[in-house]
Amino acid sequence: MKDRIMFWLDSDITTFALATFLSERYDCDMYSIIEIPDKLKNFFKTQNIVNFQKSWYYFEHINPEKNIDVEYLSSIEKKYGLNLWLLALNERLFYKYNLYYKFSSNEILSILEKECKLYEKILDDIQPNFLIIKTTDLHQNHLFYEICKAKGISILMLDQSRFGYRCIVSQERDKIDYLTNLDNILSQNRNIEELQDFLKSKSLSEQLQTYKTKFISSKKDKIKASFNYFFLSKNTNLKTHYTYYGRKKFKVFFIQLYYSIIEKYREKFINQNLVKEINKNENFIYFPLHQEPERVLLVGSPFFTNQIETVRHIAKSIPVDHKLYVKEHPTQSIRGWREISFYKQILCIPNVVFLHPDISSEEILKKCSLTITVGGTTGIESLFYEKPSIIFSDMSYGILSSVEKITSISQLPHLIRTSLQKKVDLGELDKFVTVVEQNSIDFDYTGFLLDYTNRFYYGGFFSDVDISVEDMKLFLDENRVKFNILIDEYIKKIHQHKNALNSHDT
Repeated sequence: MKDRIMFWLDSDITTFALATFLSERYDCDMYSIIEIPDKLKNFFKTQNIVNFQKSWYYFEHINPEKNIDVEYLSSIEKKYGLNLWLLALNERLFYKYNLYYKFSSNEILSILEKECKLYEKILDDIQPNFLIIKTTDLHQNHLFYEICKAKGISILMLDQSRFGYRCIVSQERDKIDYLTNLDNILSQNRNIEELQDFLKSKSLSEQLQTYKTKFISSKKDKIKASFNYFFLSKNTNLKTHYTYYGRKKFKVFFIQLYYSIIEKYREKFINQNLVKEINKNENFIYFPLHQEPERVLLVGSPFFTNQIETVRHIAKSIPVDHKLYVKEHPTQSIRGWREISFYKQILCIPNVVFLHPDISSEEILKKCSLTITVGGTTGIESLFYEKPSIIFSDMSYGILSSVEKITSISQLPHLIRTSLQKKVDLGELDKFVTVVEQNSIDFDYTGFLLDYTNRFYYGGFFSDVDISVEDMKLFLDENRVKFNILIDEYIKKIHQHKNALNSHDT
């Protein structure tokens, strides 16, 4: 019997490309849930590139209503071990990040109810063996992922490695499948200089900085996208897609105008008030802010989304002979920086030094005593400079002895003091680097994202577009070589999961 593979497709071309090239090399039945704007639907309904046995268009099934079956939702929570309000209140559209529409409690629950009924029907009908999905970032795809996982469906999730220009395919974000410890991993005996050279050559921070630079420099694309939206688009999503509720053109125009003006004032405040040099004579603990809204906070660390409070908790917990250095995230500029009131609240904390986003992360890591991160790359990068770290969420590098994970905020003072006494085990770090290299592939996901957004989505500023089948075929063919490397990994993973399942059954 053929494997049945379910794909979650959206405006991210990556997963459709995976379906395309996997269908050429692996005999299976393919199905898809397609979450896209109206215009893009034309492509999926006419494309002959991938033969999906059946597809469901997400927004055709999800329209909030007044009547809610709370008993059904309660049964879903018990059946799959879920907390639906945890998902909903950390959904950027349902809470504080939505500037266009305020969803009522009933609307949110209605959306969740319709999603659960749709997902259960699909999974009961198809009974897939595998789910291929990008890193989940919104409640709708993460809910589907959680239900699939609860049903024992093997997950093939594409995610960026903690080292730049590489990706990993795993059942959970930022995890390596079937890795419980490093005991059987052979060290390559790299010294500290060799490890630092590796980090510099595979810096995820540098990769994301490149993305930021290219994104904000594409003014022509932004102008073209704006013209298309305001003068050519019929804006049909406003009625059919709850994600577009409230996005009337005049409202979008004034909000965008406001942010283009306020961004300059925020940037001026940052330049005038945030510290641009590190005090070489000061002991400090380093906490980099996450960009907001961001998946790491909203999905990965749902109880630590208030970064001001997190900073306060850390500031209360550090030894008296240390300061807390907080740094703004450089890519927050893409979101127009944060409100000035946010910066003022952190600046008011007496033992906190607020660093300018332009300060080099390497310079900070060389001089700090300890790093603390909710769930960022800094936690692993600091180890390359022999500085231990504390994390708030489950991370792959949490397996290392020089990394501590917070399970209760009351632990923080104790963990900080014990972590300050730790020495980074370079042999252990070398093993971790080795295992990541062995379980990741050379694939520049950010570079591919830039390629397809520039090709089809006006640099990422507008996704409700028409894409011709011919243009997509040409684009996919141009990227065939790099995707064949990815497909090798996917096929290997499919066999790995099947072997693990068979060994478990026996």
